[in-house]
Amino acid sequence: MGERKHVRVAVIGSGFGGLGAAVRLRREGITDFVVLERADSVGGTWRDNSYPGCACDVPSHLYSFSFAPNPDWPRTFSGQPHIRAYLEHVADTFGLRPHIRLDSEVRMMRWDADRLRWEIETSAGSLAADVVVSATGPLSDPKMPEIPGLAEFPGKVFHSARWDHDYDLRGKRVAVIGTGASAIQIVPAIAPDVERLTLFQRTAPWVMPRTDRAIGGVERWLHRQLPFTRAARRGLLWGIRELQVSAFTKRPNQLGLIESLAKANMGRSIKDPELLAKLTPSYRIGCKRILLSSEYYPALARPNVDLVASGLTEIRGNTLVAADGTETEADAIIFGTGFHVTDMPIADRVVGAEGRTLADHWKDGMQSLRGATAAGFPNWMTIIGPNTGLGNSSMILMIESQLNYMADYLRQLNVLGGQVALAPRPSAVNQWNRQVQARMERTVWNTGGCTSWYLDAQGRNTTVWPGTTGEFRKETRSVDLSEYEVVRLRDTGAERVPARAQTPAPARTEAKGKAASGAAAGAATATAEEGAA
Repeated sequence: MGERKHVRVAVIGSGFGGLGAAVRLRREGITDFVVLERADSVGGTWRDNSYPGCACDVPSHLYSFSFAPNPDWPRTFSGQPHIRAYLEHVADTFGLRPHIRLDSEVRMMRWDADRLRWEIETSAGSLAADVVVSATGPLSDPKMPEIPGLAEFPGKVFHSARWDHDYDLRGKRVAVIGTGASAIQIVPAIAPDVERLTLFQRTAPWVMPRTDRAIGGVERWLHRQLPFTRAARRGLLWGIRELQVSAFTKRPNQLGLIESLAKANMGRSIKDPELLAKLTPSYRIGCKRILLSSEYYPALARPNVDLVASGLTEIRGNTLVAADGTETEADAIIFGTGFHVTDMPIADRVVGAEGRTLADHWKDGMQSLRGATAAGFPNWMTIIGPNTGLGNSSMILMIESQLNYMADYLRQLNVLGGQVALAPRPSAVNQWNRQVQARMERTVWNTGGCTSWYLDAQGRNTTVWPGTTGEFRKETRSVDLSEYEVVRLRDTGAERVPARAQTPAPARTEAKGKAASGAAAGAATATAEEGAA
């Protein structure tokens, strides 16, 4: 960990959330921080997912930081190599490299109530931090199903997020398990090269055309020379998606027209009535994330591609057996089965004020205050926390909103002064989550008739935000001290003080914090607002 053993802030992860947090910390004038990354390079999910065809389903000019616009995106929907290169560029441009500790996987974080700080154990050593910002992300740990006989399968097995680039798929019989966002990109990319491809589908996805195209040199020149054209493009992309939100959250019946367009897209490539029936979903579009691809259906119509409309239940040697009894011979199995989203492994490694892990606190379902802080875990924050996901727009907008909240949280600690921590009130956490779940009842994610990865083991939607990104921006603009207890370090130990009893009232505290942060904080806040302007 180098010479520094104690830091003001420890950021966990170096994807969009972690790098965004690092940039914001520097803009707030905070340089006493580290970014702990378990891998040997930055990039998060865009480093880990390098499978053939990997690309983003959000337009490039919206899937980038408002404070780090990129006028040179090569395509309207950029691929994984370009997004990863963008994140490397952000790390270099904003001088983040000295703060990043690679090959430093966090093994455990424990709250030290006597010192009001986090004790962090990593694979590269130990350190302490006053504040932890966890930005590990929900798409970081692959989820592998438990299939009887999988351990004895004699061929090659890997997850889409751990692609084995040394294994040659050419001429092989390949089974792809799952029909999510990764699988619909993998299938068209590898189908021309394999001898036979069998796709195991438990639930048919809704797939819309992906209107991707190359961005010409003139367009890129225009965005470089006239930045307002780039901002206008981003604003238009954002605005269109904000207008779509009400159909997902309040009036799912309005999505019928979108279903008709999706069926027409399917019918253009699939002429076999039996295959068409297998590919037609039985739930309302939007209940699961709407997927984008113009190559998926043509790939399924290829003569060397088979669709098994049933899940994989057993493996006997080289034979894969589906729930409907279909048997398929395979040389390789690729799992496109998603990630640990509602049971994030990092939660097992965070021990709070009561000596319990975050996973234990969340055993009945994840919940947090404003998607950022958790009861029982002082001075601990998460980026892309519970109920901050989106069904139709860019997560970068949500990340920047949470960075606003993080920045004000640190300002409040500075204003309070001394060795101090903020502990979310359980009542505030419960109230926030009751409101979120009440709004969730009308959404397509809860009423659309599907079982998605948005839902936890109890069937509760702890993943998606039931509103617009603009609404979330307002809800996370600043910290409301009445939702927290202030924990101070006294000679006799830590003492909890009601936040309202502090000298500065919430409004005055915010003002003082902003004044103390200086012009850099003001500039950072202004740039972070661009995504919702």
